[in-house]
Amino acid sequence: MQSLLKLSRAIDAFNTLVGRWVSWLIVLAVIISSANATIRKIFDVSSNAYLELQWVLFSVVFLLCAPWTLLNGEHIKIDIINHNLPLKVRSWIDMIGHVFFLVPFCIILIWTSIPFFLVSYHQNEQSFSAGGLPQWPAKSLIMIGLTLLLVQAISEIIKRAAVMQGLLPDPNAHALSAHEIAELEALKLAQAITPEKP
Repeated sequence: MQSLLKLSRAIDAFNTLVGRWVSWLIVLAVIISSANATIRKIFDVSSNAYLELQWVLFSVVFLLCAPWTLLNGEHIKIDIINHNLPLKVRSWIDMIGHVFFLVPFCIILIWTSIPFFLVSYHQNEQSFSAGGLPQWPAKSLIMIGLTLLLVQAISEIIKRAAVMQGLLPDPNAHALSAHEIAELEALKLAQAITPEKP
């Protein structure tokens, strides 16, 4: 199990690195969007390439940051129900969800996205819009992102098995419910907008 945990730590470190770097592309997408809108308003000139580049950058962030999201437990859960269950039940829900739903989902999408990408690549598929971007680089993101998500799912399965064996502390033990998180956010916001008394 220790060798599997070492592999899990390596996967986590890699997907954290990818996620942190790729997330900065949101800033680039905002800059491109702002510049494109400004140029269009001032000079009445627009570019389909810039519009499509914004979509591609968003796709890169959405697909390549998904493993980092899973690693940090920021993916969508039904917290209202899940948080009230015993830790052992929550561990089994996580394990069953990863093994029987997430892993097959990733495998099926990787399997079907490879020919989808290859056909586009061999045809050098271009945008239907005038002056748009090539389509095959964007289509490659599906198989790349889902491969990273599959690898992260394996890491999560290893860690959950270690938690169930008592080798790792259970991260669910100290997790806040969605309601508690909302309360904390509201408190921080209230403190930020309340003027300090002299």
